[in-house]
Parts: sequence; structure tokens; C-alpha cells
Amino acid sequence: MTITFPFSDTYPARFQSPLPEAADVVIVGGGVIGIMTALFLRRRNISVTVLEKGRVAAEQSSRNWGWIRQQGRDADELPIVIEARRLWQQLAEECGEDIGLTQSGVAYLARTDKEMSAYADFMVVAGAHGVDTRLLSSQDVADLIPAMSRRYKGGMLTPSDMRAEPWVAVPAIARMAAREGVTIIEHCAVRKLDIAAGRINGVWTEKGRISTSSVLVAGGAWSSLLLRAHGVSIPQLSVRSTVVATEPMPEIHVGAVTDGSIAFRRRQDGGYTLAGGGASELFIGPDAFRHASKYVPALRANPFGTRYGPAAPRGYPDSWLTSRQWDADTQSPFERMRVLNPTPKPGAVRSIGKEFRALFPDFKDVRLKASWAGMIDAMPDVVPIVDRIATIPGLFVATGMSGHGFGIGPGIGRVMADLIQNNEVGHDLSRFRSTRFADGSPIRLGPAL
Repeated sequence: MTITFPFSDTYPARFQSPLPEAADVVIVGGGVIGIMTALFLRRRNISVTVLEKGRVAAEQSSRNWGWIRQQGRDADELPIVIEARRLWQQLAEECGEDIGLTQSGVAYLARTDKEMSAYADFMVVAGAHGVDTRLLSSQDVADLIPAMSRRYKGGMLTPSDMRAEPWVAVPAIARMAAREGVTIIEHCAVRKLDIAAGRINGVWTEKGRISTSSVLVAGGAWSSLLLRAHGVSIPQLSVRSTVVATEPMPEIHVGAVTDGSIAFRRRQDGGYTLAGGGASELFIGPDAFRHASKYVPALRANPFGTRYGPAAPRGYPDSWLTSRQWDADTQSPFERMRVLNPTPKPGAVRSIGKEFRALFPDFKDVRLKASWAGMIDAMPDVVPIVDRIATIPGLFVATGMSGHGFGIGPGIGRVMADLIQNNEVGHDLSRFRSTRFADGSPIRLGPAL
């Protein structure tokens, strides 16, 4: 099997606007959060420049599962993702491109009574927000996906949840944003923030300086490295997740499904995207040691959910060899690693394929056509930071999406646009404040669903 992926550091640049002298807002990172925020800011007549060190959506924003789910969300995230779902429908129409947006539902399947109890707990949250989630009996699951070889205790289904093709969707929204006046510049790393008199005054890039009074750091796995260089510490780590794509095959289920061991969803091309449930890998580096105590609650709750590697590869954000300090006139770590393109773990690829074939034995000739991996920016409580940094006026952060960024992206983008403008955001963001890990608050884990 040839391992391929559509985006890499050799992929042709598509957004090459000239560097402006100034912008009302500069956004660091051309992933789903950065692009969505830029679009909503521009629609309020704010001049905004998005700076992407590599290619738009080339990292986790195009490597995710493509789920747009309300199901299983943290109670404080759920109102934002409900809004995001509505916005995805609106944006799919407005962009004029087929992004594969399909309302096909998300199903969680339970092997144990404990899992069914967790689903019942979420039903209370879903009901409070009017989400159409319902519990499934063992027979309901068998009727929903008859081809499965395994029997389950039951499950949970949200019919209004959706899916889209992330490597198509985010670039399509970026093209629309550019048509509406957003300046997007690929292959243009932000080296340093320009801070004068204690507040944001601009950014230094590899192509020169931009004057601005507001900067949003939405750099995914790279956010903490840039912030730490300016005295802002957040306990963000990055974990590797491996994904596999099958060749087109007969439809076994139109929607997205996971049972904790295998996750799959129908793709626009007739194949399935597969992943190993909630399994991920953490490479041990300086930040992993620095923030280890913050991750103890998550480790206790799910001690076998993360596997560990001995060291992050050269050039990764938390590599032992990655510089933590650099000057604005010298090459930064962001230029040395244009696109974070981790190698999929061969053992995970084999295991995912084996698990899928075992679950659907009637499809013995399932062929895997590609595999890839992404580095998920994670937080200790599995919910993001969406906040302004009080110690540096003009600095905003939206990072640590913990694998939820694609689906919630339009909602976070709209919220950040209002937060940057000092408008009412319409949601309670106290759960997502940047100071929650340093102000003595207990770490409250989001649902591991």
C-alpha cells in the first residue's frame, strides 16, 4: 500500500497575497479555526491577514475524521457546536463548492453497561439543548448496521450530526474568505510577536513586519511553542493519530460510527475513513515533562487511552532539539517544519484494517488505499482554550481543540471574531479560559466519548 496524503510541504501554494504593512487583526495559523475566524471578521469590515507557515489546512484541519458532531460533547462546548452545525450548512451553500457535507448521523456503540451509563448521562445534556440524540438497544444497533459481526449492549445515535471532507472543506472556505477580502499568505511563518509597552503592536514574519493591534494564535500543535517564547505557558501537548482510507466499496452504513476500538465513516468517494477509536500516541518531550501533573486526572480516567513514544522526532513542536527561543531576524522552528506530516504508525494501520475486516467479515476484499497521521493539539481536560490573554492586551488564543476542531470550527470562528471585537459572544466561555490551569481550579475532564 502506498502511503499518500494530499497536502505536504511540496504541495503548490494556493494563497500568495503580498504582505500588507498593517491589518486590524493578524491570525497565526491557516487551519479551520484561523480561516473561520478570518471570514467572520472580514464580514464585519475588519481587515484581517492570515499567516500560514506551510499550506492552508495542511496539518490537523485536513487530517481529521471529518465528523461534525454534537454527540458526546462537553456540556459547555455543545451550544457552540450546535451553532457550528448550522454555520456549516450556511457556509456549504455560500462557498459554491461541494465539500461533501452530508447529514448522516453519528452513532456510538457500547460494549459495556458503563458505556451505556455514560450515554444516558449525555442524554440529559442533549435534552437540555434540544439535540435529537437517542439511546439504542442491542437490537436497534443490529438493525442499524446489519452487516456487523459483533453484538453490542446498545448505543447512542444523533441523526442530525453530519460529515464532510476536511481536505476539501477548509480550502474551499479559505477561497471564499479570500474572495471576500481576507489576505491569506502561505509559506509565511510568524517568527515573533511585536510587543511594545506590554501590548501587541505587530508581528514579525519571515517576510517582514505587519503592524496590528490584535493577534489571534490559532496554530494548532504549534501554538504553545510560539506563546511560550513570549512568556505565556499553556499545558498543550500533541498526540499522533493514524487514519486509514479504503478503496470505494459497498455501503455498510451511511454515517459515522465508533465502538471505542474502531471508528469509521462513509466518504464522498464511496470508500470509508477508518481510525482506531480513541487511541493516540504521545511523544515524550520537554513539554510533556513540564505539564505532566496537569494530565494526571486524564491518565487516571483512561490509563490505556494513550501510548507513549520515547522522543518526539526532530523538528516537532515538543522535540528535545526544537529551539525554545529565537530572534525575529533569524530562522524560527516554524520555518524548519513547514508542514507537520507525521508518519502513520505501521502497526496501527495493520490493526485498523484487521479490526474493520473482523467487524465486517462479509467484505473480505476490503482494500486500503492510503494512510496518514496527524498531530492533535490536546489539553488536559479535553476542551480548548478560547480566550484573550490578559497579560498581553491584544493577544488572543484559540487552540487545544483536542480533536474537536473541524466540527466546531465555524462556531469557534464566529465566537473569536466577536471576542476580538469586544462584542458579546453569546456563549459562556469561562470553561475555556486560559488561566484555568494556573488559578487553582480543579481540572474537570470533558467526556471521553
